[in-house]
Amino acid sequence: MNTFPSQPVLQGALDALPLFIPALPFAFVFGVVVAEAGIPELLGWSSSPIIFGGAIQVTLFTLIGEGASVAAAVSAALIVGARHMLYSVTLAPRFQNQPTWFRWVGAYVLIDQVFVLSQIKPIDEPVAFRRYFLAAGFTFWALWMIFTALGVALGPVIPTEWGVEFAAPVLFVSLMMAASNRRDKLCSAAVAMGLTYFFAALPSRAGILVAVIFSVCLMLLFTRKQSI
Repeated sequence: MNTFPSQPVLQGALDALPLFIPALPFAFVFGVVVAEAGIPELLGWSSSPIIFGGAIQVTLFTLIGEGASVAAAVSAALIVGARHMLYSVTLAPRFQNQPTWFRWVGAYVLIDQVFVLSQIKPIDEPVAFRRYFLAAGFTFWALWMIFTALGVALGPVIPTEWGVEFAAPVLFVSLMMAASNRRDKLCSAAVAMGLTYFFAALPSRAGILVAVIFSVCLMLLFTRKQSI
């Protein structure tokens, strides 16, 4: 049953706030990575508005800090971000009846949390969907800009025993569980996790790309069968 909030902008912003809480330690992890990579703080933080993807940012700067070439670091970061292909395939039908400007702006704020909200609170009415989506997306955007700046400034002084490096896997597992509300999604997620583990030894984290491509094809197959 589709939801239709009477105030989609306010609802989108409010729904975004709880999902940002697990991302708070992730922002400080990003700050630690920037410091360890020896990258100027302002330059490191500038990746937030340019890329706006925590996992991609952390992968990029981690590999640069470990001495990888820029080409290798960028390639690995793109592979980590390849999961967005699955998001795009899923949301494509709902973007088709939207104006061109929204297809560009909406794609910019299509992060993991916004995708999850679009799945657990589906809205078919185009205008309401657009307002809800952008409100949730730019709420995350504003908070990410603020807290990655704090992370760059304060992350290096956080004691290692706090274990903030566990923020990333905890965040993604919680998002996966929130979005996996159907058997086909659970099956695709399980297959993706299994393939990622099986191909973990591939260079430049290419196993993630293999898992994403296979899970996208699997979801397309499920979707096609359901439409027949």
